[in-house]
Amino acid sequence: MAWNGMAVFVFLGLVCLINIIHSHAYEDNSNVGHHFFSSYHDRMVRIESIKASLLSKNGISLPPSPSPSPTPTSPPTKSSSPRVYNVTAYGADPTGEMDSTDAILSAISDAFRAPDEDRVLMPGIRDLGGAEVHLQGGAYKISRPLRLPASGGGNFMIHGGSLRASGDFPTDRHLIELWPSSSSKLTSIEKEEADGPTLEQSAAVESFSSSYEYITLKDLMLDSNYRGGGISVINSLRTSIQNCYITHFTSDGILVQGGHETFIKDSFLGQHITAGGDPGEKNFSGIAINLMGNDNAVTDVVIFSASIGVLVVGQANILTGVHCYNKATGFGGTGIYLRLPGLTQTRIVNCYLDYTGIVAEDPVQLHVSGSFFLGNAYVALKSIKGVIRGLNIVDNMFSGDGSGVDIVKLDQSNGPFTTVDQVVVDRNDVQGMGLRSTVGRASVDGSASRWAVDFSRVLLFPNLIRHVQYSLQVGDGSFPNHALRNVSGNRVVVESDVPVDANVYVWVDQSTGSVG
Repeated sequence: MAWNGMAVFVFLGLVCLINIIHSHAYEDNSNVGHHFFSSYHDRMVRIESIKASLLSKNGISLPPSPSPSPTPTSPPTKSSSPRVYNVTAYGADPTGEMDSTDAILSAISDAFRAPDEDRVLMPGIRDLGGAEVHLQGGAYKISRPLRLPASGGGNFMIHGGSLRASGDFPTDRHLIELWPSSSSKLTSIEKEEADGPTLEQSAAVESFSSSYEYITLKDLMLDSNYRGGGISVINSLRTSIQNCYITHFTSDGILVQGGHETFIKDSFLGQHITAGGDPGEKNFSGIAINLMGNDNAVTDVVIFSASIGVLVVGQANILTGVHCYNKATGFGGTGIYLRLPGLTQTRIVNCYLDYTGIVAEDPVQLHVSGSFFLGNAYVALKSIKGVIRGLNIVDNMFSGDGSGVDIVKLDQSNGPFTTVDQVVVDRNDVQGMGLRSTVGRASVDGSASRWAVDFSRVLLFPNLIRHVQYSLQVGDGSFPNHALRNVSGNRVVVESDVPVDANVYVWVDQSTGSVG
């Protein structure tokens, strides 16, 4: 039986070889094409038939041929259409000649129809599945704000084009508004600038519920046409504003009020389009970025014209890589204004203050480091209730014109600072400006029994020395008695019981304690 089986396999091998040779002969002929392939297929079918017949006669069985795998099928979906809404399909005019407000709002409305009503982000915020409203590189004129639907939603993006306010656009609104109907602005811009927020208003920022989450505004040119602002983000969570150019605003380039975690990055803002040295700079107005909320981040942003570059009226915000040359201090401009007395909790890191500085009212937990101050730009600490606590201004560079402007100034026009606790101004590199610090180091020498070191030109706060360390080194080998005698007026006096030739080294610190 084994020999019969072997003979069968040898015979089959010869048959296959003959057919392969015959196939190559067909391939060498000029007329191959369809005839060759159909003939080859017919021969292979005959071989398989002979093979099965011989094997069955000799009692040899083949394993069953595997059944073809079932064709995979996709699970049913509630919507199989793409979630990208091109605004020109709704009649928007990419040339900017015609008003495109209604067309773009229709596209936004369709995008806010959630593909799956059961999918949500935060409770009550529907997941829109990554829907996009695409501006398709057009420049569109709008006469009313593009206000997102009051129904709310998240996981949504508007991107890829330009928007310009028409001549009759309302001057108290913004081109794009994340502003649910259940919310209202806490205060007007004018009142906010005049009075600043109350503690109750700051707490109210946290109490509002959110209607929008994970909204992205990206790759946009927004021209407010000197009528209102660019973007308002009211009571929203995790909003991202990326790679936007916002100009010709009269109120705010970007307003963030309430909510949490709005990220503004890689963007350019200016009321007037300029690159510095503008002859109309003294008339610049408006606020480029107004942060009236908590836990926000501004990263790698250039602000080239506005009265105030960044106004911070909320807690736990961070500014990194922000370049402000919006309006020089000499013209009344401010690069970064921190207006939340007693609740600052802000970090300013690796920023560039270009001829415009920082103003902080009663700063509590404020950190400024790794930043560059050019053109006599400085940090002003403004007394409201006389409190400074947890302030760090360290490891910065200051460059001026040699006129003696101090790197840190105290504005005590409303009253003196009476509480100074955990304040460190130190390790700053200063060229052409007046050094101010909460830490002083100096030495004197000579043959005397009394040595005085005056730190009043260096120390930031007047008449405040809380810690002193000194050493007295005598050159003649004697051991005089000596003591610290006085620290008033930011002067340190050391005396010995006998005259000696000595070097006296003194270190002082203002960082902890209360005045008065």
